[in-house]
Amino acid sequence: MTIKAVLFDLDGTVLNTLDDIADSANFALEQYGYSIHPVDAYRYFVGNGVDNLIKVILPEDARTPEIFQSLKKTYIERYDAHSLDKTRPYDGVPEMIAELKSMPLKLAVASNKPDDASKFTVSRTFAEGIFDIVAGGKSGVPLKPNPAIIHGILDEFGVPPSEALFVGDTSVDLETAENAGCVSVGVLWGFRPEEVSSSGANFVIAHPSEIIELIKGRL
Repeated sequence: MTIKAVLFDLDGTVLNTLDDIADSANFALEQYGYSIHPVDAYRYFVGNGVDNLIKVILPEDARTPEIFQSLKKTYIERYDAHSLDKTRPYDGVPEMIAELKSMPLKLAVASNKPDDASKFTVSRTFAEGIFDIVAGGKSGVPLKPNPAIIHGILDEFGVPPSEALFVGDTSVDLETAENAGCVSVGVLWGFRPEEVSSSGANFVIAHPSEIIELIKGRL
């Protein structure tokens, strides 16, 4: 197995964004008089894009198009202004990314977070240019677990899926890797480690440094 590219999920994999997402979503709910959710519950609400997040946090009887759009707008505005209040890279991730950058590898982020928010968050938390591509959710491009975002990145890299790792923290990510034909790496430090443990991923790791060991000898 030769590895020429490493692609990462964003939320829960390279960045712990949970508190900022939960704070902004709960803020939006409070503005409309709805009950808020515990921060830990958001581990299971995220991962499938912002539309799904808004849907699942709303009471079932409040999921009208008008309420949905209003709450979504409030959430996005609040999150755009506060997305870095508590967000930080996971321990060991910056060092791991820096070491990968020194290798003959292409590096990317592939997220279901909206594209603008993905690019902004990465640009403020990592050195400029450390990822060759940062791609988030865009209109007309299916979200993960559809492999479209992965295939688009790999086409730009000129790397076949069989020579790429996709690293993530949920079953959505690991299903995406399988759908894309990539080598799947599940991480146990993210939002849903229990899903990773039972996912059947090609590799499961407990610390970012293990990615370096996994790649050595496969370049």
